[in-house]
Amino acid sequence: MDFWGTVLVVFRRWYVFLPVFALSVAAAAGLYSTVPTTYVSSAVLILTTPTTGGSLPTNPDIPNGLTNPMLNFDHGLSISASILIAAMGTPEMAAEIGVRDGGEVTFKVTNGGSNLESLATGPFLFIEGEGHSAAAAQDIVRRVIARAKTELDLRQKAVRAPSATYITTYEAVPPTTPLAQRGRKLRAVAAAAGVGVMASLCATFMAESFLHRRRLRRPPGTPEHTRVAAALNGRLPADPAVRH
Repeated sequence: MDFWGTVLVVFRRWYVFLPVFALSVAAAAGLYSTVPTTYVSSAVLILTTPTTGGSLPTNPDIPNGLTNPMLNFDHGLSISASILIAAMGTPEMAAEIGVRDGGEVTFKVTNGGSNLESLATGPFLFIEGEGHSAAAAQDIVRRVIARAKTELDLRQKAVRAPSATYITTYEAVPPTTPLAQRGRKLRAVAAAAGVGVMASLCATFMAESFLHRRRLRRPPGTPEHTRVAAALNGRLPADPAVRH
């Protein structure tokens, strides 16, 4: 059936289409109220080397010169960032931070992209936390930052790095003000509305088919049966109003 044929069926059986569609709209409104609004907060950490560099002087009487950590980035910091990102993304780490499957908060730590093969692209850690409240979203970001700093120290201690050469972190972007995310609610409503339209059309065409079959089951010889049979054979329209 073409578009205009569908429109004609809907127009003819409006008393079926409209109630079902109204119920679908009510269901979509109820779904919108049940899907919680989530909030997102983010932060950016930068790994930096100490001002005296990443090595101790061989002669204590001649210490290393001081440098600006923001001007002293090398590939080692990128590798350390990638190791830290991988460690923070494990289920065990999430459990330690207090995040449960299906809980009210989630987080992710990335290098700014989703390609796992390009983790070592810079000394950056992009942290994003999501929660059912603004306070929860910002709190999980703070907890992840604190745990990332602890994990970085533990891993440097594990390889027996001199404490004076420890890599440190700098909060380039502190936890941001949480923003409401309503995309999930709107997607759910759009899906419910789409299902509602399909259900309304299905109900309309089922009613049309049922009434059509009922007319055909009338005893032969009646005016209604004659009109329907003639319309099916292409000789007369089923609607007596358009007969000559």
